[in-house]
Amino acid sequence: MKTIPTYAYVFAGTIVVLGTYIACIPSTQTPSANSTAYFNDVTATHLPQAPKLHSLDAAFGDVDMDGDLDIVIAVENDVNRLYLNDGSGKFTWKEGIFRGIKADSEHVRLTDFNDDGKLDAVFVAEDDQTPELYLGNGDGTFRDLSDYLPAKSEGNGLAVGDVNGDGLPDILVGNSGSKGQDFLWLNNRRKPGSFTDATSSNIPQINDSTQDIKLADLDGDGDLDMIIGNEIPPNRLYLNNGKGVFTERAAQLELLVPLHTRESVLFDADGDGDKDILFANLTNNGGQWEKDPQTRLLINNGKGVFKDETGKRMPSNKFSTYAANVIDFDNDGDEDILLSAVKIPGFSPDKIRAYSNNGNGVFTDVSTEVIPEGTEGRSWGICIGDVNKDGINDVFIGGWGTQARLLLGKENN
Repeated sequence: MKTIPTYAYVFAGTIVVLGTYIACIPSTQTPSANSTAYFNDVTATHLPQAPKLHSLDAAFGDVDMDGDLDIVIAVENDVNRLYLNDGSGKFTWKEGIFRGIKADSEHVRLTDFNDDGKLDAVFVAEDDQTPELYLGNGDGTFRDLSDYLPAKSEGNGLAVGDVNGDGLPDILVGNSGSKGQDFLWLNNRRKPGSFTDATSSNIPQINDSTQDIKLADLDGDGDLDMIIGNEIPPNRLYLNNGKGVFTERAAQLELLVPLHTRESVLFDADGDGDKDILFANLTNNGGQWEKDPQTRLLINNGKGVFKDETGKRMPSNKFSTYAANVIDFDNDGDEDILLSAVKIPGFSPDKIRAYSNNGNGVFTDVSTEVIPEGTEGRSWGICIGDVNKDGINDVFIGGWGTQARLLLGKENN
């Protein structure tokens, strides 16, 4: 089986709140196939039905500027998709928006690259090695300006953010294969939306097998640092000098066991105001048992030094995880965790997992109470946002050869 990464990207509309109030999960709540006290699974009525589609990644964003969140989906071995929201969280596939070719797209991000106030889209592809860039018109249509991207790549990771402090979002591409050097493309201030390749001058020259890249201020100095999740160990921590030049700080990232990481999530797990790291892992990409797929949590000391505290903070798991994200599903003011799950060996569908945070970064598996019984599949990218404008975050879950799913969040306290 070929390498199939995941990513779930949180964009506009995500609600992140911090606090220390601890709420209890009701143990008496009996879930139905489509509903719990926390979510309604409205897949059958709110999403286009495509049970064999490989929806590897998705991004929420208001691409037609009508005040609600639409979904852009990176599709493996088919045409990338745009699902338009009718305002109530019901989505329709608007065909013919992106290139009409069956590409091997792995990840998508939405942001305003050319500084015109409209959302643009960038995709990376693995086997095709051809990234795509679309500048938005603000009405749900796009202009294909892929020629603005500096290079082809075996792309399996993707991040966007202003790494050099010039006010424009830049692009980081995580590459795999025999030439696994990751790329940094800086947005051109003189011609926003076009890019200059700064790979050789600004990031370490290392051939990795990258599956995920995340950006956040990890050491408290006000710029965007980088976490790289690799299929072949080790994962990496790169700190930014404030000008978009990155240096590896391996000694500051405690890695107790070899990992096959597919997603890293940067969030404040323990409520102390800095970003911690969650690594979501596989045992093997659809093969036999190999590495320990335990989801691991590394706690930040506030200065970008991370200690693995998985043993005392996380439930144990044997399932493999292609995607993860955080959401305050119990409305207690801290960030809880959602994990995709696939049974490997076997590559069989499994149920999404939900871990509740006690407010101090200790997590409990509450999947049975939180996730509707029917929310199962070979789950991929997990996207968080309020799609029906009720003030409560909802969840889009991609799938590999299984139906993508939509969970509408419920007021539960």
